[in-house]
Amino acid sequence: MCGIVGIFDMQGNRAIDRELLHRMNESQFHRGPVEGDLHLEPGLGFGHRRLSIIALEAGLQPLFNEDETIALVFNGEIYNFRELRTELQGLGHSFRTPSDSETIVHAYEQWGEDCVGHLRGMFAFAIWDRLKQTLFLARDRIGIKPMHYAVLPDGMFAFGSELKSLLSLPNLRREIDPLAVEDYFAYGYVPEPRTIFTDAFKLLPGHTLTLRVGQPLPKSKQYWDVPFTPHAAMSEREMEEELINRLREAVQSHLISDVPLGAFLSGGVDSSAVVAMMAGVTDGPVNTCSIAFNDPAFDESDYARQVAEQYKTRHQCETVDTDDYGLLDTLAALYDEPYADSSAIPTYRVCQLARKRVTVALSGDGGDESFAGYRRHRMAMGEERVRSLLPLAVRKPVFGLLGAAYPKADWAPRIFRAKTTFESLSRDLTEGYFHGVSINNDRLRGQLFSDGFKRRLQGYRAVEVMRGYAANAPTDDPLSLIQYLDMKTYLPGDILTKVDRASMAHALEVRVPLLDHKFVEWVSGLPSSSKLRNGEGKYIFKKALQPHLSDDILYRKKQGFSIPLAAWLRGPLLETMRRAVLNPALLDTGIFNPAFLKQMVDEHQSSAKDHSTTLWSVLMFDAFLRKNGAAGASPAAATVAAPAIAVAAA
Repeated sequence: MCGIVGIFDMQGNRAIDRELLHRMNESQFHRGPVEGDLHLEPGLGFGHRRLSIIALEAGLQPLFNEDETIALVFNGEIYNFRELRTELQGLGHSFRTPSDSETIVHAYEQWGEDCVGHLRGMFAFAIWDRLKQTLFLARDRIGIKPMHYAVLPDGMFAFGSELKSLLSLPNLRREIDPLAVEDYFAYGYVPEPRTIFTDAFKLLPGHTLTLRVGQPLPKSKQYWDVPFTPHAAMSEREMEEELINRLREAVQSHLISDVPLGAFLSGGVDSSAVVAMMAGVTDGPVNTCSIAFNDPAFDESDYARQVAEQYKTRHQCETVDTDDYGLLDTLAALYDEPYADSSAIPTYRVCQLARKRVTVALSGDGGDESFAGYRRHRMAMGEERVRSLLPLAVRKPVFGLLGAAYPKADWAPRIFRAKTTFESLSRDLTEGYFHGVSINNDRLRGQLFSDGFKRRLQGYRAVEVMRGYAANAPTDDPLSLIQYLDMKTYLPGDILTKVDRASMAHALEVRVPLLDHKFVEWVSGLPSSSKLRNGEGKYIFKKALQPHLSDDILYRKKQGFSIPLAAWLRGPLLETMRRAVLNPALLDTGIFNPAFLKQMVDEHQSSAKDHSTTLWSVLMFDAFLRKNGAAGASPAAATVAAPAIAVAAA
């Protein structure tokens, strides 16, 4: 696992500023504290920070082919590199190192840009082809590893694992993209391909980007998508057996390592399944870790301990104070753009704990997306059944009026929040699902934003992100569609971003076997009725795991990795929140409606309403602005010199 950076002259072969490249590289020191290196030649510079996992003495990058016409910088792991190595040697390729990185170099030599289709793993890499004068960037299919890029005003192209590497460049314009602000306050993160800045972007998962000297920046090219290709008919027993076999193989493929390896164990279905499979394919005890909370309402450690005892793991558990709110500025520095998922705090702590014993940890992320495990999947399908009974022309006015008239019950489980349900029923599936997953819905964002900022949006709404994916979805099955939307938005934008930044902050590599692309492809072909049945999400997954895990683990109420946010913002974080949300510098951006901000603060403080999600999103936006030197940011659309930030016109 590593951090990579690069600068490429799109116009010719101008010299690359070594100091700038070094600054970019060192901004990601935490991703690779073992060693780092730079490579410069006319028109190109590569940088690399290394965390040694495989071939500890032979993985220094950039890495070249035999005649040094191809250079690679690579972040990630290739799990099938040994099989690929054997295949490529049979085709006449000679290897100088035992590393998985060199496999990519020879795969590119053999198959060109199609090499990505041969790779099994998590990756983001750049290849400089000296003969073709091309720079080739690629990101893994699911988006486990990040890749950011920007075209600078002087015609230079820069890329890096994290956005902070680009923010090291003084000539990157710091204009805030108003569309990204709308996206952030809807989703709680900025979905790909946008970043919070108008001139910086994320390479989409499952995409490549090829730049050629003397040519403008092209569009990225998609090389993979979730297929949703139905399987031949199987009995339920056959399905269960095949699922376990494929899960075991996916987990085993992720265990290749030359350093200590373990697993996160929360006591939930997904992490417990991964640990169960690990225990079955390893010789010694599995290293597991979890965190406990001193508030029983948020503590799952007893369930984690139950699985640890069942599989005789070397379990490590530490108690974390639920009042662990001192990480606000740390999180702003980690994420480089606004990020409102409060579970980033316990995720940071569990990565910190894991790193005390291991360098690589397997996690259970991805199970909910593949097997329809979220409550919102059940709610959306219930709403879709109602939609199927009435045309939109009837639903929109009837349920729209009911939604407007019904009081909002923030405190209640969604099944009882009739206002939210009515509002979702007045929309089509995509918009209804967007409404259900939004941390701040359309109406709330309409109150939150100033009139001037809403004009700057020029009618843009964050639902367009989901609409774009829905229009090109490879399925017309309703449940598969919303799973697809999660895989394109929430999974890479929230979950995988959170895990990457939290783990890399501690030089810990996290692997996600449930997101192995072969496993994801197979699961996507299962019928929806096997994933969600009689209100039970992950139906076939849980059935298949019954011989391996107790019903206490499989069928208990899903808890999630949460913190007491509402209580924090009424108690120990109240004054911090008030100062941030009512900060004159924040109001000077022109984005927010000051009266509504004050109303929310007062209503939350008095417990009249729970505005914790919205207030937290504003709090983290303010932390981002402060971290990026935007205390006096002007709302004007003009570019301003770094480090100040302006809000651009849409």
